[in-house]
Amino acid sequence: MDIGLDLSKILAGIGIFLLGMNFLEETLRSLSGRSFKLFLRKQTTNPLKAIGGGAVLSGVLQSSSVVNLMVLALVGAGVLTMQNALAVILGTNIGSTLTSWIVATLGFKFNIENFALPIIGVAGITMALFGNRTRAHQWSKFGFGFAALFVGLAFIKEGFEDIVKLIDFSFFSSYPAIFFVLVGFVITSLIQSSAATVAIALSALYAEAITLYSAMAIVLGAEVGTTIKLLLASAKGIPAKKRVAFGNFVYNTFIIITVLVVLKPVHSFITDTVNIQDKLLALVFFQSGINILGVIIFFPFLKIFGRMLEGWFKQEEDVARFIKAIPPSEGEVALDALNQEAKWFIDQTLYYLLEAFGEATISDQVEKDGYYEKPHSEKYIHLKHLHGDIHAYYLFLNKESLTEDEKERVEQLMSCMRNCMFAAKSMNDSLLDIAQFRNSSNDIKYQMYMDTRHRVRTFCNQLSELLNQAGTQDPFEKVVAHYSELQKGYTENLSKLYRVASLNEIEISTLINFNRELFSSFKAIMWAVKDYLLSKEQAIYFSELPGFIR
Repeated sequence: MDIGLDLSKILAGIGIFLLGMNFLEETLRSLSGRSFKLFLRKQTTNPLKAIGGGAVLSGVLQSSSVVNLMVLALVGAGVLTMQNALAVILGTNIGSTLTSWIVATLGFKFNIENFALPIIGVAGITMALFGNRTRAHQWSKFGFGFAALFVGLAFIKEGFEDIVKLIDFSFFSSYPAIFFVLVGFVITSLIQSSAATVAIALSALYAEAITLYSAMAIVLGAEVGTTIKLLLASAKGIPAKKRVAFGNFVYNTFIIITVLVVLKPVHSFITDTVNIQDKLLALVFFQSGINILGVIIFFPFLKIFGRMLEGWFKQEEDVARFIKAIPPSEGEVALDALNQEAKWFIDQTLYYLLEAFGEATISDQVEKDGYYEKPHSEKYIHLKHLHGDIHAYYLFLNKESLTEDEKERVEQLMSCMRNCMFAAKSMNDSLLDIAQFRNSSNDIKYQMYMDTRHRVRTFCNQLSELLNQAGTQDPFEKVVAHYSELQKGYTENLSKLYRVASLNEIEISTLINFNRELFSSFKAIMWAVKDYLLSKEQAIYFSELPGFIR
């Protein structure tokens, strides 16, 4: 027997197992994504229900990571409180052990690959015959994924059985438990699946390559390793997300350290007191037991733990820059702050448009700020938050005793910032098309990207120049001229696209829709600049100019 072949068989088994897990997760999310999220929202009215909801969802989805990522999204949206989010995560740790029970009870007791292989064959053919969006395709993908778990497990099991015949693993028995904890942690951190790590431990245990005691230590390491994905997902998120992710890490680490200290008595309790003679069942009983124990220990302290996390990760200040320092009651001073905030909002939106085409640099802005260091997707979220802060300020400002002229100016500024948000959204909706055209081998599509990139750079520079010259001259003529250029550019682009004969109907339609979305973004930011720079009378005249996007 070739040890290299056996190791390759184990590696292939891990890959097939992970592929099966991935297929299961994708299928269940696509079939019932909204249902699961609604279920999660309904089950989080109190911490006890949240634990149950987390357990059910992670058991059905066969992945605690998927549920935890849902929790991050709901926390970020303000739907879940910190206490209930932590409770859901406690529940997911219990639900995730369902996979281990299935693997231990079915995967090693029966020659299940004899059933799994035909399922993979039928499911694979069905997937190929039906479109990606059909339910037949999704259910076939589910069957393929479920069967792949056991095919992968068979490879892992056979690989370990063959290796044990070639290598004496008895020397591992002298290694301390912490060594195996680190093994479990490293494997899970790399492959991001505690279920796969437990499957590896079960296979090694079944082949008698390791002892039950060592396998328990590997499971402990896997429980901590599975938290790394959540930490990475929250790294650049809002403080609330960081609290949940770090809370998950701290909770799992605390439980694992606590159990590790008493691992030998726990081992004796399971094998002697509970008298579970089947080592595989003993291992998954141990995994479920420590997670249930964790819930029992932590549940009474959820509120205290939540407050600690809030102290460690302070909520960021409002993303607004100028209005946060001036109360709305300050009247004229507050209006001036709102005026400065509008200019700041336009600057950030222009930068967002430029960056969508890789044309933005920090030097494009007069003043550097943390906003520019955020990933492009985070910038869009930042703009939405800023718009929300400004709108809240506007509601209070509107209650103050302002003159009619001041009220009209406030409305103009709010219109300016609404149009900034429209511009950012239109560009955000175009990002997939931009990426497709940038990487296209089709010369027409790529040229469309290059022409658009140049146009964005020129257009945003023109608007920045206008804004920087505010107060030095009447901007009306230039604003109208830039708007006329936009109108002309949109019409010319549209005419060119209709004359292209070398593209099929879908490609032409995509380009036309992209052209419309792009110029909708241009028009919106143009109107934002109009609202910011022009007087009331000039803005009314401008608004009556013919539109160009139909």
